[in-house]
Amino acid sequence: MFATTSMTSTPTTASVPVMIPTRRLHVCHVSISLDTGGLERILSELAANHSEDRFQLRFVPLKQEGRFAEVIRGLGLDVDRVEGTSPLRRLHALSRYFREHEIDIVHSHNTFPAIHATFAARLAGVPTIVNTRHGQRVGHGWKSRLQFRLAARFMHRIVCVSQDAARLTIEKDGIPADKVVRIWNGIDVSTFAFTGGSLDSLAISVGRLVPEKDFLTLIRGVALARKTIHDLRLKIVGSGPEEERLRSLIRELQASDYIELAGEQKDVPKQLENAGFYVSSSLSEGISLTILEAMSVGLPVIATDVGGNPEIVEEGVTGRLVPPANPERLAAAMIHFCQQKMSWPIMAFHGRERVVTHFDSKQMTAHYETLYQQLHARRLVGVGG
Repeated sequence: MFATTSMTSTPTTASVPVMIPTRRLHVCHVSISLDTGGLERILSELAANHSEDRFQLRFVPLKQEGRFAEVIRGLGLDVDRVEGTSPLRRLHALSRYFREHEIDIVHSHNTFPAIHATFAARLAGVPTIVNTRHGQRVGHGWKSRLQFRLAARFMHRIVCVSQDAARLTIEKDGIPADKVVRIWNGIDVSTFAFTGGSLDSLAISVGRLVPEKDFLTLIRGVALARKTIHDLRLKIVGSGPEEERLRSLIRELQASDYIELAGEQKDVPKQLENAGFYVSSSLSEGISLTILEAMSVGLPVIATDVGGNPEIVEEGVTGRLVPPANPERLAAAMIHFCQQKMSWPIMAFHGRERVVTHFDSKQMTAHYETLYQQLHARRLVGVGG
């Protein structure tokens, strides 16, 4: 039996009566891993904030577990590995897992898990299938795009974390618009105390040292800006395969006295509090959690005008947007920033307010749960999609 109730619908899906089952809905999240990364952090936030009286969550990393697996287990939720030495065996193992645990909703994350989880869910007779695309669909080859399009035929909704990603999914991947919804990523704002940063000419950037973050452009931009702003410094927090390449460029520019590669840091909020402003030089982004964290602390932001960044950073209100892969324009923005420090506290206030209003993890979780219930209700009453 099911009881109906009226709920506030998310801005991403049509309003339908929400039918609350007498037992909790069983939701299984399928990802590549639960190790370090923005996607994995989002999964841990969904685990921490879910409505325990309405949903029972399970998590299946297809390749590796990692530190977020332990975080999720610490919340009393199940994290299980599903073994399979070949794609076909993994398909059958996943399908068997979904049946054994009476999964109502399979929610995959990004392309590789989507392909495996969607077909396994169909084989198991799972009534509702959802996928979230966490990035800007950059770097996918034709084969994975084709496989995703095939799997998408059996998905009931594809969630994109930015309006830009939703547009690309519809225009470039040919996914019907009524199957695509946008739910912004969120962070636990309460863990980031609003301090307003400092008025020091110290720029900070946090992220994996990988090509798509384009820290090479950031380093070059700081070196150019330093010719005008003589006390400008940069701290890059994170590790990754580009580290030696970045160190080589710093040596080449003789910039080691004002550019620091700080490596992984556990106290990221404290690192942010000590900086004057945040800089992101990414070539692609979904909704950047590190930009959200910086704005929560109260840092004005300079970011590249890519992906979901314009949905976070309001030009002239919470920061500045610059073209990607352009060290000269990035340098000009940093120079202007440092010459207008009295505007930083105002930007800090508006930035914190924007994150609290639109990008809190509790709000994100509520939007996902409303989507789950609406889709499940549609399946029960025989409404399409």
